[in-house]
Amino acid sequence: MTPTIAELVSGVVYVVIISGVAMTFFFRTVTVKGSSMTDTLQSQDKLVVSTFNYHPHNGDIVVITHGARYQAPIIKRIIATEGQTVNIDYLSGDVIVDGVILNEDYIKGTTKQLSNPVELPMTVPEGYVFVMGDNREGSSDSRTRRIDIVPVQNIVGKAVFRTFPLDNIGIIS
Repeated sequence: MTPTIAELVSGVVYVVIISGVAMTFFFRTVTVKGSSMTDTLQSQDKLVVSTFNYHPHNGDIVVITHGARYQAPIIKRIIATEGQTVNIDYLSGDVIVDGVILNEDYIKGTTKQLSNPVELPMTVPEGYVFVMGDNREGSSDSRTRRIDIVPVQNIVGKAVFRTFPLDNIGIIS
């Protein structure tokens, strides 16, 4: 049995409505701008961000809005969550959370002190996260008062999937 035009149109309308609801309440798409997450993410990568019922975890790559501090959303990796103590040994470049040096095989460059630095060590207060870009020499992040620690309420969601470029499609880890 061949579907009628009305059935085809009806099917397309349902797909559009379901996609719209999913993109409104469960997922968003974003485009990476800048080099702060290089080599993990590149400028102009297209990402799907899970927004539904998100709770921050160490290591998650998240999209953040930050009110008047900067114009567009930023993408960073969560280094520490509320109650955790963060320190950075700028001589060795080691990032230390709760006394343990992080194994950061994803970073590019050396972790250096930025201008207008936050005071470390720091215990992340309730409702906040400490974030850093993977490109440590080219990222403005929680190491500086310009970004500082980020309120959890400013996290849009977790980057879960790359849709572009086509040769790099896949799950983001």
